[in-house]
Amino acid sequence: MSSPSSKAQAAREAVAARLREIRLDAGITARELAARCGWSESKSSRIEHAKTPPSDADIRFWCAACGVPDLADDLIASNRQADSMFVQWKRLQRTGLRQLQESGVPLYEQTRQFHVYCSNVVPGFFQTPEYATALLASIARFRGTPDDVAEAVRARVKRSQVIREGDHRFAVLIEESVLRYRIGGPEVMAAQLGYLLSVMALPSISLGIIPFAAPRSAWPLEAFTVFDGERVHVETLSAAIKETQPSDVALYLKAFDNLKQAASYGPDARALIASAISLLDSRG
Repeated sequence: MSSPSSKAQAAREAVAARLREIRLDAGITARELAARCGWSESKSSRIEHAKTPPSDADIRFWCAACGVPDLADDLIASNRQADSMFVQWKRLQRTGLRQLQESGVPLYEQTRQFHVYCSNVVPGFFQTPEYATALLASIARFRGTPDDVAEAVRARVKRSQVIREGDHRFAVLIEESVLRYRIGGPEVMAAQLGYLLSVMALPSISLGIIPFAAPRSAWPLEAFTVFDGERVHVETLSAAIKETQPSDVALYLKAFDNLKQAASYGPDARALIASAISLLDSRG
């Protein structure tokens, strides 16, 4: 599988190539196109060579100049999809963290089946306000974003109501290491682990924990969420990645199934959480 960033670039190049074809089909030069659009010839060249991503308005001007304004809407949709495949966190979080939490609400509300794997932190919709505060504060400090952590936490907690409302189902896998990472200190972690024990009882939730010592056929991966088997969101240090190509979505679902084979459920999972709590009590 090619990397998401390379696929995003390939998608941008496909849009650029289509714009060039439209110009050539219209029988006009790049200079003439630029004149009709009211911009420099170099801008036309940058767009055609995928050096500068076109705006919605650029595409509409381009298609109108070539006599095919009806092609603009499809090209704009393709261009937006390419632009959203690989988005750096610094762009998503440039105005703070609250807006990013709120922007995910529509997708969460419309999704019926979630497949979630986390190898580093407790999944967002299972986080207590104190745990979320500690985590989002560390993210804000690291990325140097505006400090709207309190507002972001409230938005995350509100978004998390999805686990108790509507016809949603959650298949969730976490690594045992997530239970041991001291995010927010012992008291915060103890409350967080206690909350995990309570949400496990919800009928909408299937929570599996992959023990340290479990034999496994799949190695630990980056955190990802599959929405209704149609799209995947992957979180890396530098970027948020969205996958919608069916073969790639299927690959993540296959990885989830492989990881699931090593997971503990029910009483065994509860025992792992209880053990992590007892370690907090003993070590302080």
